[in-house]
Amino acid sequence: MKHTKRLYGTLIFLFAFLVFAFFYTGHTEKVAKNKIPKVGVLQLMSHPALDQINKGLDDTLKKHGYINGKNIKIEFQNAQGDQSNLRTISKQFVEDNVDVAVGIATPSVQSLKNATSSIPIVMGAVTDPKGFGIIPSNTKPGGNITGVSDQAPLESQLKLIKQIMPDLKTLGIVYTSSDMSATTEMKAMKKLAEKNNIQVKVSSISNVNDLQQVATNLSENSQAIFVPTDNTVASGMKLLSSIAGKQNVPVFPAATTMVKDGGLATIGLSQYELGQKTGDDVIKILRGKGKPATMPVTFIKKGHLILNEKKAKELNIQFPDSLVKKAQKEGKIIK
Repeated sequence: MKHTKRLYGTLIFLFAFLVFAFFYTGHTEKVAKNKIPKVGVLQLMSHPALDQINKGLDDTLKKHGYINGKNIKIEFQNAQGDQSNLRTISKQFVEDNVDVAVGIATPSVQSLKNATSSIPIVMGAVTDPKGFGIIPSNTKPGGNITGVSDQAPLESQLKLIKQIMPDLKTLGIVYTSSDMSATTEMKAMKKLAEKNNIQVKVSSISNVNDLQQVATNLSENSQAIFVPTDNTVASGMKLLSSIAGKQNVPVFPAATTMVKDGGLATIGLSQYELGQKTGDDVIKILRGKGKPATMPVTFIKKGHLILNEKKAKELNIQFPDSLVKKAQKEGKIIK
């Protein structure tokens, strides 16, 4: 009898324990499911190209059901081009324990990398991640960083310049000396142009305050000016275009958004699409469908043809009919 009572007591205890464990586990799973993920977005500065990347990111998150303040917390910070701000914000993201950190532009990613080796980081447009030492491999990053490259289709861009200006002999290039992406593209375009028997005149700036003098000098000594993917020059694109325009010198930018600000034409990547691809990576990580270590960097191969018809009229330049038709069919014409 004693053994029977003891057995019943043991069974009752086990049943109670299992019931408690079931409900406790269910509760913790519910808490985990209800956890609102946090995404920190660090943008280097404000100008149309970087703003479009951020918009593409936001729209992609919304498209997949992530509504800021409802089921996701997006902490957006703009460093205003200041290195100390980059460091402070990166440190804050780590202290806030964000689930994913997004760096828009190379300096933002570098700052986030210096701040954490554990929190997933998604690059929102870095020209050459492996070459810049951000990751050991573009196909197998191997750490906590992956994302999207904004490497411009330089060969297509030079071909476009030659189509519009078949007698081009001198090409000026302006870039920011501290911008790794701009420096990389400057060197590549210089090499391509010289292979095509085009003399290249290169000028660098330290900040946007240098742009007026450099633009004036290049405009007086070049038939056209090329601008690589450069955040600082992009912020002063209207000034550059205005100065060059006084000498009837067209400006060919790498970024599509810079055409609207006074560039003549480009075959460039869509910054909005770069933001969309960045958002795709963020979603994969948040949903546990991918880890940065095994997620290859995304390279967008196809550029978009953008022609600024208004600027062409100002410069007395006639676009070839074939380019106009192509832009009408699969690109964009700014009038």
